[in-house]
Amino acid sequence: MEIVLALAIGVLTSSGVYLLLRPRTFQVIMGLTLISYAVNLFIFSMGRLKVDSEPVLTQGVASTLANTADPMPQALVLTAIVIGFAMTALFLVVMLASRGLTGTDHVDGEEQGE
Repeated sequence: MEIVLALAIGVLTSSGVYLLLRPRTFQVIMGLTLISYAVNLFIFSMGRLKVDSEPVLTQGVASTLANTADPMPQALVLTAIVIGFAMTALFLVVMLASRGLTGTDHVDGEEQGE
């Protein structure tokens, strides 16, 4: 399970970096989104991957981290997802405004061949 998660984080990060280096703004925004997903998975994995553990405290089970899931990484990832969604929406609005003003969607505002 750990190797699958590590590969997923690596693929998301490398795809995000590739898209960040592209000349068009929509590709840059998608690259930032993929990198934020990779960071969210990394933070989530820091809370230990555990199968068949209780998410909350139950009667008759000792309340230690060995028996329950760590709620802190889950809360951090949930907060990061909400903030990331808001930032993506803001970036898309700014991208549309920039395209309306300049007439192009390139990051530097110029077409490649000029």
